[in-house]
Amino acid sequence: MQILPWFGGSAAVWTTCLVFFQSVLLAGYAYADLTHRLGARRQALLHVGLLALSLAFLPILASSGWKPQGDEQPIARILLLLLASIGLPYFLLSTTTPLLQAWYWRRFRSRVPYRLFALSNLASLLALIGFPLLFEPALDLRQLGWMWSFLFAGFVVLCTLTARLSMNGFGTDEVPAAPRAAPLSMASQLQWLALAAMGSVMLLAVTNHITQNVASVPFLWVLPLALYLGSFILAFDHPRWYVRPLFIAVLVALLPAMAFYVPSLKLHVAVPLYLAGLFVSCMFCHGELARLKPDPLHLTRYYLMISLGGAFGAVLVAILAPLTLPGYFELGIALVLLALLLVLRLRRIFMWGGLAVSVVTALLVMRGVHDYSAGVRVMERDFYGVVRTADHGRPIPYRSMYHGPIMHGGQLLGDSFRNTPADYFGPTSGYGRVFQSLREMRRKQPLSVGILGLGAGVVAAWMRPGDALVFYEISPRVVDIARREFTFLADTPARTELVMGDGRLSLEREPPRSYDLLGIDAFSGDSIPMHLVTREAMAVYLKHIKPDGVIVFQATNRFINLLPVVRRLAGEFGLEAVNVADVPDAEEGPEYWYSSTDQIIVTRNKALLAWPRIAEAAQPIEDRRELPTFTDSHHNLLRILK
Repeated sequence: MQILPWFGGSAAVWTTCLVFFQSVLLAGYAYADLTHRLGARRQALLHVGLLALSLAFLPILASSGWKPQGDEQPIARILLLLLASIGLPYFLLSTTTPLLQAWYWRRFRSRVPYRLFALSNLASLLALIGFPLLFEPALDLRQLGWMWSFLFAGFVVLCTLTARLSMNGFGTDEVPAAPRAAPLSMASQLQWLALAAMGSVMLLAVTNHITQNVASVPFLWVLPLALYLGSFILAFDHPRWYVRPLFIAVLVALLPAMAFYVPSLKLHVAVPLYLAGLFVSCMFCHGELARLKPDPLHLTRYYLMISLGGAFGAVLVAILAPLTLPGYFELGIALVLLALLLVLRLRRIFMWGGLAVSVVTALLVMRGVHDYSAGVRVMERDFYGVVRTADHGRPIPYRSMYHGPIMHGGQLLGDSFRNTPADYFGPTSGYGRVFQSLREMRRKQPLSVGILGLGAGVVAAWMRPGDALVFYEISPRVVDIARREFTFLADTPARTELVMGDGRLSLEREPPRSYDLLGIDAFSGDSIPMHLVTREAMAVYLKHIKPDGVIVFQATNRFINLLPVVRRLAGEFGLEAVNVADVPDAEEGPEYWYSSTDQIIVTRNKALLAWPRIAEAAQPIEDRRELPTFTDSHHNLLRILK
C-alpha cells in the first residue's frame, strides 16, 4: 500500500511484490528443509536467534529515501526496497508452515499435519479480504504499520515458545528413529514443481490480463489471489473437495473458452470467465499436488518444491514476460502450457481427448494474438504497461495511442491537420476552455504549463510561441513512442522540457515553477495513482502554480468517481472546483477525433471561472461530507467506486 504510488500505482507493482513474496517464501521453505537436518535443538536455537534479530526491522514502514528518482529500474528497486524493509520478518513468517508441521510430526507421529497448510492459507485469505474492508478504512498507513509490527512481535513470542517446546521435547540433537520412508524420486519432485509453477503462472497471467488489458478496476487484482489461496485451502483441507473427474471436465471446457475470449475487452464477460477459469485451473494444479503428498518425513522437501514452483512461475510472468514479450501474451501461453500439463496427468485412455483440447486451445490463442495485433503499427512493453499505436482510415486519417485498453491521445495525419488538439483535449474540453480563456484574459501573454503524463503529447498543440511547456512522464516507452509516432512535441513552438519519473515526486524535488496551468493526467489506463489526489499532493501542486493559476484534473474514468475527492481537496485549500463534462455530438459533424471526457478545473481565480467560455460549461460538484479528505496515509477507493 505504501510503495504502490511511488511506482505508478499500476498492477505491475502488485505482481512484482508477488514475485518478492514468492521468492522469500521459497527461501523460507529452503531454510526449513536445510535446518531440519540440524536436529531439534540446534534448529530451534538458530530460529530463536533470527526471531530476536527480526525485531530490529520494526516498524515495517519504508523510508522515504527509497522513493525513485526517475532513472531507476523499477523492478529491481521494488525488490530491494521490500528486502530492506520487510525481508527478514517475512522470511521468518514464511518458515512457519513447514517448521511447525515438522515440529508437530516430531511430537505426534500418529497424525499427518498436511491439513495445517490449508489452515495457514485460510489465515492469509482472511487477511487479504479483511484489509481493504476492515483495516484500511479505519486506520491510516502509520497506524497499520505499527499494528502489524505489534502483531509480529506477538508472533515472535509465540514462535519462540513453540521452538523451546520443540527443543525440550528431545534429549539429543538426533531426530528420533522412525520407520524409513521410500526415497524421493526426481520425477515426483518435478511433478510438484510443475504443478505449483503452473498455478502461480495462471494467477499472475490472469491478474495481468484482467487488470492491464481489460480494466484496471481497483481491488480487481485482489480477487485472483483470493481464488488462488482458496484453491490451496480446499485442496489441502480434505480430499473430498477435489472431485477430480468434475474439475478435469470443467477445465477441459474452460480452456478453449478462455482462449477464445482472450481478445475480448468486455468486463462483464472477461472477468467472470477468467476468474472462474483461474479457480478451476488452480483447483486442478493444487488438487493434483495434494494427491501427490509424500510421507511426512519428506514434508519439508515437498513444501520446498511447491515454493520453488510458485517463485519460478511468478518470475516468468512478472519479470521475464515484460522483458521479452511485446504485449500481454502470457495468458495465452499459460493456457497452452496448462492444456499440455493436463494431458500429462490424464490416463492413456483420455490422453487423445486432452491432446485435442490442447490443439484447439493453441489455435484459439494464435487467433487471439492475431486479433490483438491486427492494425497495430507499434506495440511495445515496459514495466508500466503495453503501449500501442494504430491508424484509422476514416475521412481524415487518424493515429491513436493506447495504454492497455484505454486511448491516451491521438493525432490527425496530414500537414494541414496534424497539430489540431484532439481526443480529450478538444476546444470544448476542460483543457481547451481553460487555454482559450487564459489567453483572452491575459491578452495572449505567454503561458507556463506543466503536465503530469505525456501520452501522445496532444497538449503541446495548444502552445504558442513564447510559451513554456514541461511534461512529467514515468514510462520511457511512452516517451519514445510519442516522439516516433506523433509530431506534437516536434511541432510545438513552445520551449519544451521532459522530466522523467513520477510526476509528483519530481515536483517535490523541484523549486517552485510558477505555472499558469498544471495538468494532472498521469493515469495508466483506468488505474489511479492515489498519491496524485491527496492533501499532500495538492500542497505540492499549489507550490508550483501562480496565485491565480489553475489545476486541471483528468477525471475521465469508467470505475472511479474522482469528482468528490478533488472537490474536498479544493475546499480544504480554499479553492473552487468545477467539472467540465465534454460530450462531443457526433451528429454535428465528422469530428470523430474528439472524445467524451470529465475534467475538473481547480483554482482560486474566480474571474477565470466566470469567463464565458468556462462558465457556460462548468458544472458544480456535490460535496460528499461523509467522504474524508484523502491523504497519503489514509484513503479508500471502495467509497468512490461507481
